[in-house]
Amino acid sequence: MSQTYQPKKRKRAKSHGFLVRSRTKTGKRVLKRRRQKGRAKLSV
Repeated sequence: MSQTYQPKKRKRAKSHGFLVRSRTKTGKRVLKRRRQKGRAKLSV
């Protein structure tokens, strides 16, 4: 079988990056929750 996960830095950032998160209402909520939890990294 072939490897199914072919990571791409650009695609990852485009879909889960900080800028994408901070654009939407729910994304802002995600960042807020992660800040509260004390995450070292909020997003990719």
